[in-house]
Parts: sequence; structure tokens; C-alpha cells
Amino acid sequence: MRDDVTRGFPAPPRRSLLASAGALGAAAVLPSALSACSAGPPSTNDTGGGGTGRDRTLTAVIGYGNDGSWDPTQTASAFAMAANNHVYEGLLDTDPISRVPYPALATALPEDADATTWRFTLRPGATFHDGEPVTADDVEFVFDRILGPDTQTLARGFFASWLQEARAVDARTVELVLRFPFPDGLARLTLAKVMPRHVFSRPGAWDDAVKGLAVGSGPYRQTAHHPKSNTVFEASSAYNGPRRPAFRRMNWLTVVDAASRVARISGTGAGAQIADNIPYANVPSLERGGLRVAGGAGMNNLFLMFNTRHKPFDDVRVRQALHYAIDTERMVRVALKGHGKPSTSFLDEGNPAHRRARTVYGHDPARARALLRAAGAEDLEVEITAVNVSWVVDCLPTVKSSWDAVGVRTTLAPQETTAVFTKLDQRQDYQVVAAASNPNQFGVDPDLIMRYNYGPDNLWMRYARWAGDPVARRLFTDLDRATREPDPAGKRAMIQDCVDVVAEQAVLYPVVHNELMTAWDPRELTGIRAQPYPGVSLLRASWA
Repeated sequence: MRDDVTRGFPAPPRRSLLASAGALGAAAVLPSALSACSAGPPSTNDTGGGGTGRDRTLTAVIGYGNDGSWDPTQTASAFAMAANNHVYEGLLDTDPISRVPYPALATALPEDADATTWRFTLRPGATFHDGEPVTADDVEFVFDRILGPDTQTLARGFFASWLQEARAVDARTVELVLRFPFPDGLARLTLAKVMPRHVFSRPGAWDDAVKGLAVGSGPYRQTAHHPKSNTVFEASSAYNGPRRPAFRRMNWLTVVDAASRVARISGTGAGAQIADNIPYANVPSLERGGLRVAGGAGMNNLFLMFNTRHKPFDDVRVRQALHYAIDTERMVRVALKGHGKPSTSFLDEGNPAHRRARTVYGHDPARARALLRAAGAEDLEVEITAVNVSWVVDCLPTVKSSWDAVGVRTTLAPQETTAVFTKLDQRQDYQVVAAASNPNQFGVDPDLIMRYNYGPDNLWMRYARWAGDPVARRLFTDLDRATREPDPAGKRAMIQDCVDVVAEQAVLYPVVHNELMTAWDPRELTGIRAQPYPGVSLLRASWA
């Protein structure tokens, strides 16, 4: 979600892993076999229409931009990650709700999850969308990129602490060599989407992947990509895996504006069958119109990130004061219409590892004023640099009124998500960022969730300018110890200690955790499950 973006994510060499890769003109570069679908200006390009009956096009409305990175080893884009789950496969993939792993390109899970070598056999007949066979060499190629110290991939943070290497044994057999037993790693293999070496080893191909080039082995192939407009997919006739495509064609529209998004899914002129990121205020009217609306509760959150190099935000008392000042109950009631909870931990309350942090920021204006006085920050002016995600914008007035009430003169500066992260990438000065985040895009284990934001090379820590702080260095060491801990109860206790540190320091910390709402027409679709992170999954859906 970028509204979105574990062991720390390294800074990318040329562009943010979070921000947009930039508009590409009319269409992204696609494989030569697909490029005819992307020629010409957007007004004349294929928009995914056509077909009747069960061959008709499914139209989905996604409330996030499709102009971020599409490179599976790099992206945290809500749109691209959801789409890539339909285009690519890992050795194992996970159910979008339970997150239980199942064989995708591999024929089976390892017999012993606690082993330090996992051997996989590739699915017979698996082919990429350009017709070439999937081989163990392609698997090795992708893991070499992820684990390579010079490639600076986002995915490296999910693997490097526990995975040593991937090696091709023969054309259809690959082994993963672990540094120590790490059964949680099985669910993370879905994050290593297998990509064809013959496509992505050529010069400039990774830049093309960022811009939208997608060649996978999954049930759907990408046939057109128009940044800031739509992306089109067709069922892959050669796909022989476990998630057979139910739709001949899918047209995913990117509609960031909330009112326009609702209009696309409702009323007599509705052209879409499903939409994500539904505004809470629209839920009753959509349900009265016959749509099904369901929420997914998880790690989605509004967070504050402080620039610890910009005084007085280097002082933990100031950061804590600004959290204590926020009337989170009012935020949940007014902005989220009850579809959220004030944060009681870095982890959401639905996570099995959740426990209340030692520091919980209930609404306490008196305490906030006292902390500001103690820090000598009573005459404070703050500009909040915020993303323009609709529900985040709805929450901002509560932050402003709460801070104004304790004497902090507050200015709101919402802007496009890509603009926010471009400024952060350029190391521009700022005071506080308010944005949305959801580590559940990547997984649900608490080790992964913590490392999503905190680590010595983590991109978020680069933004917050906190990685060199002595408290941060101790935290990163403790996280590494927790990752290696073989006893599940011991690991959980160690991670909770890390959560307590993160809560107390409040460098990057959730204000509220909230539900994400998905709407669909049950007269048209069946098998839909609302997921607790952005985007949609249509791998188990079909026409009603």
C-alpha cells in the first residue's frame, strides 16, 4: 500500500521502493508478444472490454495507483502486489486470508519444515507466458537477485537473515539452503516470485519490470498496462497449476478518488463487479443497492513517522506527547465510522502474537502538555506531510484538532503518495509524515511485521534518520536474536520486548488499526473473500 511499504530494507540505488517509478507515457513496455496491446495513446488503447456471458470481462476498481514499481523483488505497491499474485508464482504461495502455504510452482511442501535444506521439484509442464518452460535455473536466478548484496532489493529483507542460497540441482529440482531452521520461511516463499532469466537478465530489463513488464507463469498474463489508468489481464491457456483462471479477461482500473471509485461499483451505470478501499460512509448505501460489503481487519494502520534529525523530534518526550494528544476514540468514531481501533501495540489486536505494549497512547492531553513542557517544546509548530489516501485524509482533522488543543500549531499538507515518498527519497527535510501502512501484504508472522519497518538498512529507518541511535542498534540486535530463537514461546517473548521498545520510542508507530472494505456484486461474482490488506484476490472467485 504505499499507503503502503523485515530486516531492514536497503535504500534503492535510483528510485524509491515505495514511491512511483514515474509515469511512462501512454503505456509501459511489455513483452514483444504483448506489445501490440499497448501501442497508441490511452484513449485508443485496449481498455479490457468485450465478451459476453461467462466470456465477458471482469472489471475491478482498485483504490491505489498502478504506476508504482511492478518488479516483484522490489515493489510495495498495493496495485502491483495484488496483480502480481495473479501473474506470477512462487515455489509456494499462500492463501490470501489464512496465509497458509500451498504448492504453486513446486509440487509439494518440504517434508520437514525444520530442516536446513528444502528440496523442491517444479511442476511438470509449467511455462512462462512467453511459452518458455520454467526451470530451476529461473528459481536460482531470482533468489540470486534477492540475496545479492549489490542488488538492493526490498525482498532481501524477508530472506537474507535466514536463507543462505538457492541452487539448481537439475532442470526441475532446486534446493534452498537455510542458515538455521526457520519454518516460518515457508510462507515467505510466496514473496520470491519466479521470473524468467531469459527475459530479466538482459540489460535494462529490471528497469522495464519497474515500469510494468510482467512475465510470469501464473493463471493470468498481463496484456496491457496504462499507468494511472488501467491494467488488463487474460487467462493463460498454458497454465496448469492449482489456481485455474475463472475469467477470460480482467480489466483492473486504478481509481484513487473515493467518489469516483464508488460510482464505478454502484448505481444503474455501474461498470465494475468489485472494488476495494470502499469509504466507510458509503457502506450502508452500497448494501442497500444489493452489493455485498465486507471488511478485513489486520495490520492496516495510520502511522506517524518523525524526522529524528529535525529538532525537537529527536526527543522521545515530544514524540510521545504528540501521540498522547490524539483523540483516537474520536478518530475511530468520526473518521473510520467504527471500522477501527486505537492502537495498543505495533501489532494489530487480531494478530495471534498481539499483547498490549508497555506504552499505550490513550488520549491524555494533560500528559501531552507535561511532556512538551519537560522537553522545552511548548511553543511548537508542526506541518504534517500526509498521503492523500481517502481514509487517511478523513483522519487528519482529528490529529490537527487534538494537537491544536495542547498548544501545538498544526498545518496539514496532504499530497499524492508518490510526491511524499519522492521527497523522502531526496532526503528533503520534514517534521512528521502521516501515511498508511500494511505489512500484511507480505505476511502475518510478527518477525516479518517488525522487520517491515525496523532494521539497520531499512528504508523506513533511513526516512526517519533513526538507525544510528543507540536504542535502535540494540533493537536491531535483539530482533536478530529473536529470528534465530528456535523455541516459539521464547521467540514470541523476545519479539514482544522489541515491540515494547518500538512503542516507547514512537519513531514510526501506528495511531489506529483499521478495516479495509471491499464491495462486490454477489449477483455477478461468487467466491470473493475480503482481505485485510489492499487490493483484491480473484484466484478463488468465479462468475456467479
